[in-house]
Amino acid sequence: MNSICTPKEALLKLEHFCAYQERCHAEVVAKLYSLKMTSDEIDVIVVQLIDGNFLNETRFACSFARGKHRIKFWGRIRITNELKARQISAVNITLALKEISAEEYETTFEQLSERCWNSIHENNTLKKRKKFCDYLLRRGYESNLVYEKMKELE
Repeated sequence: MNSICTPKEALLKLEHFCAYQERCHAEVVAKLYSLKMTSDEIDVIVVQLIDGNFLNETRFACSFARGKHRIKFWGRIRITNELKARQISAVNITLALKEISAEEYETTFEQLSERCWNSIHENNTLKKRKKFCDYLLRRGYESNLVYEKMKELE
């Protein structure tokens, strides 16, 4: 199995890859495998990226949580699940969720839920409730929040 590039070239490529956007370890390892690097070479390159501060799991988790909440309006559950899928440690997930203040979370939830409720044109109340709850639960908001908000908006 011949590698596409030398470990030095791969390191440079990955430095650009990580400098452009925060990355998690899993993305970097997948990229290195796509460059046909051996697992020994991958270990060495990942260590070099961490030492050069190009790769930082905590920084990735925090920026991921902030971005997904502010831009895509995701709730804590969805953010947690997405970070777990990227093999982020529980400690880093906890730190990342602290990046979203309680006030900001509540405000986002209120705006999103009201916008959602008003956009559902459904005469059948049960169907409207279901669509509303499904949407917010899919976004990763806690079920108790969703159900309380539904009762309030009705």
